[in-house]
Amino acid sequence: MFFVWLKRYMPRGIYGRAALILLLPVVILQLVVTVIFAQRNYEGVTHQMTDTVLREVALVLDVVDKAPSADEITPLVRQNLAPLQMQVTPLTAEEVPVGNSLTWYDYSGRVMIKRFQDRLSGFQALDLIEPGRVGLVTLTELGPVRISFDRRRISATNPHQLFVYTFVFGFLMTLISFVYLRNQLRPIKRLARAAEAFGRGRHVPYSPAGAVEVRAAGNAFVDMRARIERQIEQRTLMLSGVSHDLRTPLTRMRLSLAMLEDDEAGPLLQDVDDMQRMLDEFLDFAKGAAEGEPEKLDPRALMETAVAEAQRAGRNVTLLPFEGDGRGTVRLRKIAFLRAVDNLISNAVRYGTRAEVSVLLTDKTLRIRVEDDGPGIPADRRTEAARPFSRLDPARNQNKGGGVGLGLAIATDIARAHGGVLRLGASDTLGGLRADIVIAR
Repeated sequence: MFFVWLKRYMPRGIYGRAALILLLPVVILQLVVTVIFAQRNYEGVTHQMTDTVLREVALVLDVVDKAPSADEITPLVRQNLAPLQMQVTPLTAEEVPVGNSLTWYDYSGRVMIKRFQDRLSGFQALDLIEPGRVGLVTLTELGPVRISFDRRRISATNPHQLFVYTFVFGFLMTLISFVYLRNQLRPIKRLARAAEAFGRGRHVPYSPAGAVEVRAAGNAFVDMRARIERQIEQRTLMLSGVSHDLRTPLTRMRLSLAMLEDDEAGPLLQDVDDMQRMLDEFLDFAKGAAEGEPEKLDPRALMETAVAEAQRAGRNVTLLPFEGDGRGTVRLRKIAFLRAVDNLISNAVRYGTRAEVSVLLTDKTLRIRVEDDGPGIPADRRTEAARPFSRLDPARNQNKGGGVGLGLAIATDIARAHGGVLRLGASDTLGGLRADIVIAR
């Protein structure tokens, strides 16, 4: 449960996770080494220096005890122990401090206080507030005295150097590691961008680079992309060839039927037209989104063109006012995208009496919506309706057009090729089917 909770706060990108894997052990190691060194080495040095000062303080206290009065303490110590450079000043009972004085970050001061308390009888307080000086207050036979001496005699003068060196060199090594890490992750990002572009129907030049494992993944992607492109090309060529070969006998059949009486030739000509329309749908499905290269297009102008062409073909379709506050263009395959919208409009007017087209453009999303007033599709059969050659007789009246069940499949393939999705639902305004092509910008 702890790791599940922690996972929400972890970086999601490979760069952030790799950086965390790199930095976390380094930071923990630096903290552990610094703390251990401070506790073992630095504390030991302070103990040794404090013990040395305690021996000198013992000499001073011996001289203080020999003074005839408190007023003679200072000149007597200066006369006998001048080389120790310690200043001794008598204090009154009111001048004795209540407790020790030191800053919150003075680690060596805490060590000294504990050492003086353990080793010096009569210890009263230690004043470490004055920079560079130590004020030791202790009791003697003549009353309390203050012994002042240089701070450098009792603690190391450069305790910060360890921390400075540790963090400076750790920071430099981290920067160098980030540079190498960035270079190692760049091929992975290039592979991800190429794969994402291929999923949206774009062919981005890509050559494998980087570590052996990344090169292997890149070569596998290049081979897979080439194999898929060859398969799509072969499927298109095969169905195009079949469509072309079948058009010749269909043309001969149409010419032969033209010589017959209208009453006899009418039903047969209708069958020939249905076969021709089926061949065209097969060819459109084979082409999918392979026609044209992605280009930056204004989706609003593109939908105006699609609706105008549908209206010229005699379809009852209306373009609603544009929605959304998005601006600019979207990368689309013009011919393929127009075919997808045209298929949705054709389905709408085939199974209903009228259709409405709306465009929603935001900074992140493009949505093309086609609604009709037909019978619609039940919610439990909408996934099946988007499959190739799927014809839902109870829901969609196939006698009004003779489709082969490829209209929604073509629109689905084209939407996926643009990195989007086709969503089917119920129209709130017209009561029929609502088909949305949603594409991320």
